[in-house]
Amino acid sequence: MVSLQDLLRPDLRGRTPYGAPQLDVPVAVNTNESSYPVPPEVVETILRRVGEVAPTLNRYPDREFTALRQALAAYLARTTGVPLQTDRLWAGNGSNEVLLHIVQAFGGHGRTALGFTPSYSMHPIIAATAGTAWVDGLRDSDPTVFDIDAELAVRQAREADPQVVFLCSPNNPTGTALDLEVVRAVYDAAPRAIVVVDEAYAEFARPGTPSAITLLEGRDRLVVTRTMSKAFACAGLRLGYLTAAPELIDLLRLVRMPYHLSSVTQATALAALEHADTMLSMVDAIKATRDRLVQGTTDLGLQPVPSDANFVLVGGFADARHTWQALLERGVLVRDVGIPHHLRITAGTPDEAEAVLAALRDVLDTTGKDAR
Repeated sequence: MVSLQDLLRPDLRGRTPYGAPQLDVPVAVNTNESSYPVPPEVVETILRRVGEVAPTLNRYPDREFTALRQALAAYLARTTGVPLQTDRLWAGNGSNEVLLHIVQAFGGHGRTALGFTPSYSMHPIIAATAGTAWVDGLRDSDPTVFDIDAELAVRQAREADPQVVFLCSPNNPTGTALDLEVVRAVYDAAPRAIVVVDEAYAEFARPGTPSAITLLEGRDRLVVTRTMSKAFACAGLRLGYLTAAPELIDLLRLVRMPYHLSSVTQATALAALEHADTMLSMVDAIKATRDRLVQGTTDLGLQPVPSDANFVLVGGFADARHTWQALLERGVLVRDVGIPHHLRITAGTPDEAEAVLAALRDVLDTTGKDAR
């Protein structure tokens, strides 16, 4: 008898699917969602827009999602200062789908993707699903340094000669933003690669942090991806998007599924973008909570990594897994991202931040100095 495992593609056997615990706890700060609900006025607009398309659900949606692309282009132009035409925008069901489109189009068997660890854990998984070989690059020769060393990155890009390169700014799970000189250097060092800058957390960056969107002009292999899951508090919407050269976006049409963005998704995203200022007004509150977590964990004798995202990577734990479990027993769910001695904490509401700090203080007081 042939088992299902035998029938599975050999390169997928033994792999573990992506997943984060979804537990019913008082303080869930492990998945970088917004803790703030969608404001009532935005809900009203969503209901109105969805109501307008509901009678037409017997028909397929706009395959080119033209109105949504126009709204996304206008939003990015307003917030980055870079004029963008609609033909430079693409979207999918979460940023993971637009990343998958890139790998499906430019990766595949016999091709290579390069990323710099630690970074977003879905990048190698997306590469694997498209049969693309993954090269786990180093961010720095010192594994405790989370910034990307430009010279080391260039050396690795030249050695790997990849077809896709993943960069992440601000980086998940470290929260560190990327110097745009690194993007320029890696782009030039990998002339056969599509270079992807994943900016899922860009709206949370500290003042003066430039977007890689400012580098698009003249770089037809550069792609910048964004999401509405984080700053727009729309994780349940599943809307991710990217901007790139029109010629590159035209090639993504070769791999997208027909009518891949539903009428309801398009209507909901348009409603959220209509209230962009209202949605983004929550960002400053989240950044303040993030900074409170940085200060509070520092006061506890821990070592938080300076963050430009809506989370903080905190180091200094003797046993991160033990601390994760101890926090869970106190009703606080954080993320163990697999970096020794570190845990990642999403910046939620002020009350959630204080609950996290109180639980950490209790754990450290209970376990003593050996916890640090």
